[in-house]
Amino acid sequence: MTVWDRPEPPHRPVPLDRERIVAAAMALADEGGLAAVSVRKVAARLDAGPMRLYGYISTKEELFDLLVDEVYAEILPEEEPGDWREALRVLAHRTRQAALRHEWLADLLGGRPALGPNGLAVAEATLASLDGLADVDTAMRAVETVSAYFTGAIRREITNLRAERTRGLSESDWQRASGPRVTKALATGRFPALAKAVYDGTHVDAETSFVTGLDWVLDAVAARLTRS
Repeated sequence: MTVWDRPEPPHRPVPLDRERIVAAAMALADEGGLAAVSVRKVAARLDAGPMRLYGYISTKEELFDLLVDEVYAEILPEEEPGDWREALRVLAHRTRQAALRHEWLADLLGGRPALGPNGLAVAEATLASLDGLADVDTAMRAVETVSAYFTGAIRREITNLRAERTRGLSESDWQRASGPRVTKALATGRFPALAKAVYDGTHVDAETSFVTGLDWVLDAVAARLTRS
C-alpha cells in the first residue's frame, strides 16, 4: 500500500493532514536540502509530536515520495501541448525550472517511480502526446530517452551551482583561478583534443547548453519515430 492509498487518521487537538505535512517538509527542503528533512523536524515545524506524523507517513522515504509528487504538480503542463515534440520539450523545461526552484529535486529525479496523482498525470500527458505515432514500446523508449537526457543535464547544472556556493566563486571566477593549472597541463601537448576544446570552443551558459542538447535528442527521437 502506498502513502496515497493509506487513509488519513481523524483530526486531533493539533489538526494535521498530508497537505500541511508536505508543505512543512517542502519548506525545510528548500531551506536546507534533503538533509534538513526528517519526521522529527517536520513535526517540530508543525508544533506536533513526531509520533503524530506516523499516522500519515511510515518512513522518511514516503515523505520524499510526497515531496516529489508535490513538485510534479508544478511540472504538469497548464495547457495541452500541440504535438509530441512540444510535449517532451515542455516536460524537460518545466522539470528544469522546478529543479532550479527546489534544488533538492535533482537528488531524487529518476530515483523512484512516480506513483502519486501528479506524477501519474504527468506520465499520462506525456505518453498521450505520442499516441498513434508509434507502438507503445517505441513511445516509452522515446520518453525514457528524453527523460534520461534532461535528468542528467539538470543534475549536472545543480551540482555546479552547489559547487559555486561551496567555493564562493562564480563559474567564470573559478575558471580564471584554475586557468594557470589548466594552461600548464595543456602546454605539455598530451591533451590536444582538450586543448582544442578549451581554446577554440564557444562557452555557453547552462540554459543554452540545455536547450541545444534537448534539441539534438528530440531530433534523434523524431528520426526514430519516422522509421517506425
